Amino acid sequence: MGLFERYLSVWVGLGILAGVGLGLLTPATFAAIAAVEFAHVNLIVAVLIWVMIYPMMIQIDFAAVRDVGKKPQGLLLTVVINWLIKPFTMAALGVLFFRHLFAGWVDPQSASEYIAGMILLGVAPCTAMVFVWSQLTKGDPNYTLVQVSVNDLIMVVAFAPIAAFLLGVTDLTVPWQTLLLSTVLYVVLPLVAGVLTRRAWLARGGEAAVGAFVKRLKPWSVVGLIATVVLLFGFQAETIVAQPAVIGLIAIPLLIQTYGIFAIGCLGARWLKLPHDIAAPACLIGTSNFFELAVAVAISLFGLHSGAALATVVGVLVEVPVMLSLVAFLNRRQRGPAPLGATPSH
Repeated sequence: MGLFERYLSVWVGLGILAGVGLGLLTPATFAAIAAVEFAHVNLIVAVLIWVMIYPMMIQIDFAAVRDVGKKPQGLLLTVVINWLIKPFTMAALGVLFFRHLFAGWVDPQSASEYIAGMILLGVAPCTAMVFVWSQLTKGDPNYTLVQVSVNDLIMVVAFAPIAAFLLGVTDLTVPWQTLLLSTVLYVVLPLVAGVLTRRAWLARGGEAAVGAFVKRLKPWSVVGLIATVVLLFGFQAETIVAQPAVIGLIAIPLLIQTYGIFAIGCLGARWLKLPHDIAAPACLIGTSNFFELAVAVAISLFGLHSGAALATVVGVLVEVPVMLSLVAFLNRRQRGPAPLGATPSH
């Protein structure tokens, strides 16, 4: 691991500071970048996510993908956490904190909207960034692809009814453009590009050539991650400065939810005796969120300047630093005497 990757958390911290500072100094620039979007998906951020996940897509071997069905426990863990546990614990924490613990600091209307935003985050498990976290933890790229694909298929049919049930609404409209565009941009297109690239390099020099090419790309993947952090915090710099107390209040239950779901995933992985390269992505998929979808639904239901939209944005802000801390934890456990799972499966 190079110097740049070893101190990734430091660079991300500097990226956060740079994003907030630049967002305050040049708000018009970030407003212009934020406007480059379609169906609530920012196309600049999409390109940066492409840069991050492209190296992992090159490593996917479809011959190995066919063998994933022989090891269904990792898929089972992902599905159970994402759809039977995570949405309901998020709703419970939202009610606990904003109806009871924070009731004296937040008015009832705002509290309801914050809870709604948290629920939308809880019902939108991650699609794109999982590939980044999996790559950083040396996850099995073939298994990760299947985990994400199964998750996306379930999301198509389960997102609306679960969200509507927890929000107490009957006319929730899913922004299909956002859901489908994100899936195409973050899974389908980079996968196709990765497959074509892999074939080209295999023809040139076999697996060794593929490995050497991926190794050259990985520093750019880290650069893409840091640039994404700068943009995300730059977009919300004024909000961070204007409402630090509210953002702090929302962040507390989100942090508890994130680390709590991760802990449940780790316990499940140990119980199922999953190898590290399957267990790590399985734990991280349920821990992170599909924030584009959550933000889009929050805006459509409650408005751009609502508490629900703010809560989903806070989810975006806390996700990258928190996920990096979990990646570091998994990597330390894998190198230590008591790894999360067994040895890698390949």
